[in-house]
Amino acid sequence: MTNYYELLKLGQNASTQEIKKAFRELAKRLHPDLAAAADGEIAAEKMRKLLVAYQTLSNRDRRFEYDRAYNRFVGKNRFDYRSFLMERKDDPVSQAKLVFFELLHLEEDTAIAIWQEQGGLGFPMEKYLDREDWMDLSYILAEELAKRQRYHEAFVLSVQLVREERRLPYFKHFMKEVEIFLKDLTRLHLRQAVDKETYIECLEALLNLGFSSKDEARWMRCIAETLIQIGESNAAARIFREALKRDPSLPNTVQLRRKLHV
Repeated sequence: MTNYYELLKLGQNASTQEIKKAFRELAKRLHPDLAAAADGEIAAEKMRKLLVAYQTLSNRDRRFEYDRAYNRFVGKNRFDYRSFLMERKDDPVSQAKLVFFELLHLEEDTAIAIWQEQGGLGFPMEKYLDREDWMDLSYILAEELAKRQRYHEAFVLSVQLVREERRLPYFKHFMKEVEIFLKDLTRLHLRQAVDKETYIECLEALLNLGFSSKDEARWMRCIAETLIQIGESNAAARIFREALKRDPSLPNTVQLRRKLHV
């Protein structure tokens, strides 16, 4: 089975400079612009996987998380672990492990398909995996779902992950990246991905995760704006007043104040 180090033709103890050098050399050979037309699509896919490997291993925090998850999950097994898991389609534990295994081996589409077959967001992977594996898997899976514009599913997984991290820290210094990912999902994509009622529910979920008062105020302003759109002006006024309590200098509120007489 391949792994990120094998993709870059490096040993697991490779330095950051060696990783960068290996990536540049391989990228020159695989870049789709340099490939023959018939092989362009294949080259582009290989280039994508190579880039994922490089981005992971060249970042100290992500490399640490990847190494820990990979070594713990795969270890030095010599038998065909994928086949072993695939044969146990009726065993949710095996299927949860298979999702993780496929993600670690850059088979993201396969991993998502298996996850979807098991129920997607209704598949309680936290019941079937060690806590650390579940948290690693959730973040990787959320990233891959977001790349495929499945923003609501990525949002739900990220909220679950942040909530669990608040309960008992695991990611620690790496958690900042997870928080940024969740906030970017919310700011850039979520509104267009769901209906108005679901959008409000998602923003309300963010209010209980321990983010800053300014963050909460911005989300509450968005809730108020959406409540107006569905004809709930009284509720909008209440949530908007709460937003101003959290951040009296909340920007972009002139029109909202006029509509709600606040």
